[in-house]
Amino acid sequence: MKAIIFTKYGAPDVLQLTEVAKPTPKDNEVLIRIYATTVTAGDCEIRSFKIPLFIWLPLRLYMGLRKPRKQILGQELAGEIEAAGKDVKLFRKGDQVFAATGFSFGAYAEYICLPEEGVLAIKPANMTCEEAAAVPVGGLEALHFLRKGNIQSGQKVLIHGAGGSIGTFAVQLAKSFGAEVTGVDSTGKLAMLRSIGADQVIDYTQEDFTKSGETYDVIFDVVGKSSFSRSVRSLKHNGRYLLANAGLSQMVRGLWTSMTSSKKVILGAASEKTEDLIFLKEEIEAGKIKPVIDRRYPLERIAEAHSYVEKGYKKGNVVITVAHTHTT
Repeated sequence: MKAIIFTKYGAPDVLQLTEVAKPTPKDNEVLIRIYATTVTAGDCEIRSFKIPLFIWLPLRLYMGLRKPRKQILGQELAGEIEAAGKDVKLFRKGDQVFAATGFSFGAYAEYICLPEEGVLAIKPANMTCEEAAAVPVGGLEALHFLRKGNIQSGQKVLIHGAGGSIGTFAVQLAKSFGAEVTGVDSTGKLAMLRSIGADQVIDYTQEDFTKSGETYDVIFDVVGKSSFSRSVRSLKHNGRYLLANAGLSQMVRGLWTSMTSSKKVILGAASEKTEDLIFLKEEIEAGKIKPVIDRRYPLERIAEAHSYVEKGYKKGNVVITVAHTHTT
């Protein structure tokens, strides 16, 4: 089968299209023929290994010190089950599914084997595989943090970095929970944010939301770029500051803020759960959320897609279509 592999860390051109052995499912696994995957900011960070210092070593030990141990990147996908191991009960051949692979990666390929109890579900009926592939990573991350933020109907929620894959789902989910949503991002993304339901938009290149005097029940910083102290000041009494991409100093200050005031700082990695993927599927089928797709590239042009994502301009998601010309 065709796959994109990388044998060393570096610029996008380390990604090479090659032939590798097609995997065989174990008894508890399904073999998925992948139709679409995505390029996330996380894929780009692992490829280049431009990683914050405090997690550099543990992550490098996990991924491979000298060269990548997991050579096929890609953290989400949609496709069709081609075969199921003998113990598999939930899925059968021909099922169209979508999945998150997390730090196991492996989606930049024509096929993948996943355990049936993995983060895997039947894809939404009202969506193509290309659309469904863009849901798991951003959708699960946004859902995890917003649930921790315990959003109530009528509350004011600000999302900083609202235009990326996590942010675009966060805007729509917060709206579906009944919040009044302000989306913060760069000039080119504001019209898109309005189109997916943001009540207000702020262009961070023109204005700093922490200096407007406005206060919020929840501030969700997806990108980790807001001023910590000023964001905490922009929270209402009992407000919650959600940090998807916290640095070491934010972690320490977050703990202190949570201990010494009515405000709570919530950070940490999102846990990906199958039931959350099924929740997202139901929200999609009910017409409440949809992925924003900026660009689509074929598998062989994935290095180009990485270059584009790395620049930070993408609106929502960048999808990779995996064409199957033969079935090796």
